[in-house]
Formats: sequence, C-alpha cells, structure tokens
Amino acid sequence: MGSSTVFLMFLNLVFFTMVSSSYTTPPPPPNSKAKCPLDTLKLGVCANLLHLVIIGDPSKTPCCTLIGGIANLEAAICLCTAIKANILGINLNVPLTLELLLNKCNKEVPSGFQCPN
Repeated sequence: MGSSTVFLMFLNLVFFTMVSSSYTTPPPPPNSKAKCPLDTLKLGVCANLLHLVIIGDPSKTPCCTLIGGIANLEAAICLCTAIKANILGINLNVPLTLELLLNKCNKEVPSGFQCPN
C-alpha cells in the first residue's frame, strides 16, 4: 500500500470518529399528550379519602388501589380531571387537593406539573 492510501484511510477513520462521537439522541417528546387511562367517574371514591381519618395504610383504600397501577403523571391528570369536574362532590383547592390525594397514595406530583385547563 502506498503512503497516500494509508493517509486517506487515516482521514476516513478520523472523519467517521468525529461524526459518530458528535451525534446525540434527541430529547424525548414532551408529555403534553399524556391522558388519564382510567374512567374518571370511578375516581369519586377518592372523596372518601379526603373526608376520613385513615387508620392503617391509606394505600389500601379504593382510591389508592385505583391509581396505584399508573404513573405519577397519569394519576395527577386523572385526579385533576376529577377535581375540576367536581366528581368528588365538593369544591376544592385544586393544587392542594391534588397533592394531598397523591401523597396519601404514596405518589408524587410531577415536578412543575399544573392541572391542564
């Protein structure tokens, strides 16, 4: 092999290394399309969790059992829908009620989350 061939192979190697090392994966799409996977009418059972002083493990209540199998974001969206639609049957402070319900069910309000309008 001639020196020019070796030089060209070296340049190709350097070029492909630079191109492949500068590529980054794009960020995930925003969660603006997240939806409540539950029938929000069933969330009426969560009103009991607000009225009762729970003795024992609150995560065993029907409300917590209902939202227990979904992600924090989905649970927050479901409860926002229920609170805003007054499915729980009482007028409530939305952010405070949302945090209270999620905390009682061992879930967290996602960082920066606000109930959709």
